[in-house]
This record gives sequence, C-alpha cells and structure tokens, in this order.
Amino acid sequence: MEQNVLLQLSHISKRFKTDLALVDISMSLHPGEVLGFLGPSGAGKTTTIKIITGQLRQTSGEARILGTDSTNIDASIYEKIGVVSDNSGIYEKMTVWQNLVMFAQIWGVSNARVEEVLRQVGLAKHRKKQAGKLSKGQTQRLVLARAVLHKPKILFLDEPTSGLDPATAVEIHKMLLDLKAEGMAIFLTTHNMEEATKLCDNVALLHKGEIVEFGSPQELCLKYNTNKRYQVLLDGNEELVLEQNPENIDKIAGWMRKNQVQRIHSCEPTLESVFLQVTGKALSA
Repeated sequence: MEQNVLLQLSHISKRFKTDLALVDISMSLHPGEVLGFLGPSGAGKTTTIKIITGQLRQTSGEARILGTDSTNIDASIYEKIGVVSDNSGIYEKMTVWQNLVMFAQIWGVSNARVEEVLRQVGLAKHRKKQAGKLSKGQTQRLVLARAVLHKPKILFLDEPTSGLDPATAVEIHKMLLDLKAEGMAIFLTTHNMEEATKLCDNVALLHKGEIVEFGSPQELCLKYNTNKRYQVLLDGNEELVLEQNPENIDKIAGWMRKNQVQRIHSCEPTLESVFLQVTGKALSA
C-alpha cells in the first residue's frame, strides 16, 4: 500500500455462483476524505463493504485496509473502523446511555466521550429513553454515535440516511462533515446523488458491479456538460434558458450592460443525470 492510504482495492471481483457482482474494482481512500460508491440496489455497494471489512472473500484481486489484507483481519483492525449499515442493531430494552456505555467499556472509551458523542448526534436529552422507543431518525443517530464512539480511522456508511426525514438527514450530514474535518476517512454507499454531491470528495459510479466513472462530483458534472446552457433571470421576473452560442452570449452581455440581469446560473448536469447518461438507465433505490 502506498503511503498515507488507509484503504486500497486492487482489481477486486466477486462472483456468486454464475452472477458476477463486482468487476475489477480498484480505488483508494485517504485520511480526511469522503469516498462515495454510488448506484442503485444490486450494483455491488454493500458487497464491496463486506469484502473490505472481511465479511466476504473476493473471487479475485486484493483488498487492504489499514495495511492489512482484508482476508486476514484481526480484532485490532475492528478497533480502528466503524460501520453503519441497515442491519446495525441496537439493544432496544436498554437506554440510549446504556447502549453507548456498554460499547465504550469494550473500546476502553471514557464516559466523557459518550457525553460528547451524545451531544454531537443530538441525543443528549434522550439519554434515559429506552432505545426501542426512539424514532427511526433517532435510532440511526444512535447507531452512528456508536460507530464513531472510539474515533475510528475509517467510517463505513451503507445508505446512512435512507428513509430519514430531510431535517434529520441534514443533521447527519453536518456531523459527517465535522468528522471529515477532524481527519476521519469515510466510505459512503448511497443511491442519493444529491447527498453524494454534498458530502463526497470523489465518487465511483457503479453499474452492474463495475465502476463506469470516477472523479469528484464537480469534475463528472463538468465532463458531461456537453450542451452548455445558462439560466438567466431578467428584470420583471422573465426567466430564460439559453444555449451557449455567439448570438446568446451577445444577448446576455447586452442585458448585463443595461443592468437587467437579476441572476445567471450555468445548467451543468447533476450526478443523477450523469449516471443516466453513462449507463442509459435512471437511478432508482
């Protein structure tokens, strides 16, 4: 593994009987980076996480996490990673506080750290509530709190905001960006392209187990901005969408000289439309 790389996948493939779930996947993850694996259900996102974390063995290729081959992971590696998935259970009959303290004792983490994380995820006032009585959003925040309790070097998030209300999703996004700023590496799988655009430094677009595009959200959106257009709002709330050509450039310049332009935006594609353009299929959950 090259220096300062926490995670390295080299030509990973995975076959289930006759079905090829992953095809020649290669990528790396660095400290303070959010890497998005994006695609619909069945694209191979969860399979990739399971291979990286030693839950599944790849058919070919090599996966190394924190310098260790993923087929030979020991307890010391699990002490340095956190995982949030749709089957990350909680102890429903225990309180929020008891859930976190139990894991704090396992990780050798102080109660002061439990208090800090409870505040971060907005569950401090619910510390005495039985975990089974939390809302879905609160439960997801508890699972996230548990995953970051020991300050892991890598955090794996498998559809972390799926099914959550927008306000809760925004709160989780803020926490993830704070963790990134502290140097934590985050491996995110999602089919939510808006979420990926907001959080990720780089994204891999997965289609039928294969990375069909890779780069920063901005790079990919600009790369596929082949039909350049601009949305212009003029005085009187007149709104126009104009293609980039000499005639329209002269029009916009004239409006700007007369101070008639209220707003102007470029109309580059979203990650969602890039995925559609690359794969020929709309993205769906």
